[in-house]
Parts: sequence; structure tokens; C-alpha cells
Amino acid sequence: SIIQRGCKAPEQQLTVVLMLATLISAFGSSFQYGYNVAVINSPSQFIQQFYNTTYVERYGGPMEDSFLTLLWSLSVSMFPLGGLFGSLMVAPLVNKLGRKGTLLFNNIFSVVPAVMMGVSEIAESYEIIIVARIIVGICAGLSSNVVPMYLGELSPKNLRGAIGVVPQLFITIGILSAQVLGISSILGNNTGWPLMLGLTGIPALVELLLLPFFPESPRYMLIQRGDDKTARRALQRLRGWEDVDREMDEMRLEHQSEQAEGRLSVLNLLSLRSLRWQLISIVAMNMGQQLSGINAIYYYADSIYSSAGVPESDIQYVTVGTGAVNVFMTITAVFIVEAAGRRLLLLIGFGICCVSCALLTVALTFQESTEWMPYVSIACVIVYVVGHAVGPSTIPYVVTTEMFRQSSRPAAFMVAGSIHWLSNFTVGLVFPFMESGLGSNSFIIFCFICLATLFYIWLIVPETKNKTFLEISQMFADRNQVEIQVGNAPLKPETGDGREGDAFKVTAF
Repeated sequence: SIIQRGCKAPEQQLTVVLMLATLISAFGSSFQYGYNVAVINSPSQFIQQFYNTTYVERYGGPMEDSFLTLLWSLSVSMFPLGGLFGSLMVAPLVNKLGRKGTLLFNNIFSVVPAVMMGVSEIAESYEIIIVARIIVGICAGLSSNVVPMYLGELSPKNLRGAIGVVPQLFITIGILSAQVLGISSILGNNTGWPLMLGLTGIPALVELLLLPFFPESPRYMLIQRGDDKTARRALQRLRGWEDVDREMDEMRLEHQSEQAEGRLSVLNLLSLRSLRWQLISIVAMNMGQQLSGINAIYYYADSIYSSAGVPESDIQYVTVGTGAVNVFMTITAVFIVEAAGRRLLLLIGFGICCVSCALLTVALTFQESTEWMPYVSIACVIVYVVGHAVGPSTIPYVVTTEMFRQSSRPAAFMVAGSIHWLSNFTVGLVFPFMESGLGSNSFIIFCFICLATLFYIWLIVPETKNKTFLEISQMFADRNQVEIQVGNAPLKPETGDGREGDAFKVTAF
């Protein structure tokens, strides 16, 4: 087929169908991820009391402290472990069931553990909570990868960044919701915690009821299913007009340029030279995101607030305030990502996190000897959260979608998700030992990780805003020392004025 060139593509608008599909999938899936990250923190003392009481009723004596610590560690760490398992399921499920189909199927891993955790007290079983945390972790592992993939494939290129940040926005809203519900006067108490844990099933039920009325990814339907009519109808609903020929041609072009590759497995992805630097980049960004110290900052936050003179009973409200800052800055990222670009936000975000970790190390070191230093520590925590929300938390998901084409995207998300959750699990496992051995100096390590990630992005990662997936592949072609052939000539990206190169014939290579 011939793609007509020479005229600038019209700017796509956010239609009602695209907006609702974004909100429903993000609320039904991404919200749960954030909620389950934070839901177990506030009522932890009451859940541990339940563990001990259940043990006494079973065995007639109190639980040893070391065994209680082990059970609680399992309750916390099984969530990221489940996330790793969920990430490993991404590629086979999205290729078999589609993007929307996988999100609907994934709700099984939310509703079932929600019921299990909700009845755990009645069943007098702490084992149920630990198993449920693994299952709901699988839900989070799938949703953290599939929602950005689904929305990235629904979105026009000029809105892809903004819409790609929405899942992270709902993750932060989920965290904030859990923090609010965890206030002792609401559900963070001895009687409310089972309901608090069980509420995670409500977003899943909303998604199960509403998402079936919205379209599957047009790219999946056309490129992987070969269903031209369904893809066209989906695009027409998403764009709000009948003439979608230009976008259909662009998808066919992408399909034909990668036909020789076929559907890539993870092993194929690891060995393919044309995707080498894209793969290294998503590994670096996902490791940087999780190993930059965000979980450690939250771990340290309560003691920092306490040392600054915040009363013990008020720390929960300060924590909610920090969560609100996180949400606000993620909302800001939604509106500025298309103007500022992905690369700049990543550089700014990691830069802020690097400086904050360095200053926090100094502030914690002199906290006991200098009266006003605890307030510097609080400022460092808040500034760090702002920096992480603007770049490291939000942009890697967007860039992972953009760096890979249809055949390689599921395997790429499988790799990115596995790195994300493995790094998360590693920090949870290692940081308590780092903290006991190094104390406040732990943050120097996070400072260097942020700095290393910043330098990598500065040197390697290109700007991807307002580019088609095929154009982004061409941007990496030189670094990978390959050439993307379309017909008898390399792909010609858009010129600087928004116009595209000369007409060319699309053939497989």
C-alpha cells in the first residue's frame, strides 16, 4: 500500500470514549496496585495482634517475636513477589486474550483475595492473608504492565504521554486512599482492618461491569488478529470521526516492517540486535525507579516526622499530606509531559531525587546536634516525593510502550515488569539490613543510583514525544547499528515542521 505524504496530520482530540476507557481501566486496575501497596501499613499493629491472638487460640501460648516478625515480613513481601509472578504472565496473556481481555481476566486476582482478606478474621486464619497477598500481587503485576500497554495503543501519538501517565496517577490515588482509610478514626483500627483489606475488590467489580463496553486495542486487532473491520470500528469510536485511513495505514506500515520478526518471545527479544538499546534502557529505567530509594524514604518518613516534633497521633495525617503531594505532582505530570517531553522529566526527576538523598544524609547525620535540622529532613522527604512523582514514578511506563513495536511490546513489558518487581522485592529485603548497618548513610547509595540513572538517560535515551512507534524504532536504529527497511529504502521520519518524508511503498523486509 502507498501512504500519502506531504500534509500534516490533524491534532487528535481527547474523545469521551477514550477518556472513559482510560479512567475505567486505570481505576479498575492501577488504583488497586497503589491501594494494596499502602493498605497494610496503617493497621499493621492490629493485624499483628490478630496473628498473635489466633496463634494463642490454636496452640495455647503466645507467639515468639521472631516468628511474628517472620509472618509479618511474609505478609509484606509476598505482594511484590506476586507482582513478579504477574509480570511473567503478561506476554502470554496479552497475546492470547488481548489487552482489554487480560484486564478483565485479571480481576479474578483481585476479587478472590479481597474476599479472602475480608473474611480472614472470621476464619481465624493468618495464612489466608499471606496467600491473598500473593494473589493480589499477581493482579498488581499484571495491571502495572497491561494498563500502560492498553492505553498506549488506544492513544493518538500527541496524547500518548499524558494518557500514559494516568495509570501512575491512579496508583498514587490508590496509595492516598489507603492512607486516608487507614486513619485510626476511620478503618485503621482493631475492628475496621478486615473491611479495609477487602475493599480492594470494589474497583475490580466496577471494571468488570463497565470495561466490556469499550474497544479492544485497534493495534492488537489489526496487527495480531488481522481483523481489519474491528480495528477500524474501534479507531472510529476512539477518535470520534469516520476517516481513520491515515492511522490504519500507519499500523499496516508498522506490521509489514516487522513481519520478518514474527511475535517475539523474551529469548528472541534478548538476542535481537535491533532492540538491544531499547531493552537496556527499560532495564536501566525500571531498576533506577525502584532502587532510587522511594520505598526507603517512606520507611524512614515516620521517624523523621517524629524527630521533628510531630506528635505520634498526628503522624498519620502528615503521611496523608505526603500522599496528597504525590497525587498533585502526578496530576501536574499529566499536563506537562507532552510539552516538556519524557526525557526532560526523567532527568529533572532523577536529579531532584539525587540531591534530596544527599541532603537527607547530611540532615539525618546532624539531626541530634542541630535544633532546626529535623525540619530540613522533612523538606528533603517532600522534595524527594515531588521529584519522584514528576519523572521516575511516571515516565518509564510511557517510554516502555513507545520504544517497542507491536511484535516485541508484550515481551518488553514482561522484562520491564519483572525488573520492576524484582527490584522492589530486593529493596524490601535488603534495606532493613542496610539501615541497621549504615543508618542514615544508606541514602548515599540511593543518591549514586539516581546519579547513574540520570547519566544513562542523558547519554542514551532519546526524546519520544509526538513520534509514531515506527519513527521511535528508527531513532534507535543507528545506535543498534541496524537499518529499518521499508520497501527499498530506510524509513524516513517526519521533518522538523511536522511534515513527513516522501511517499514510499510498504513491503516486508
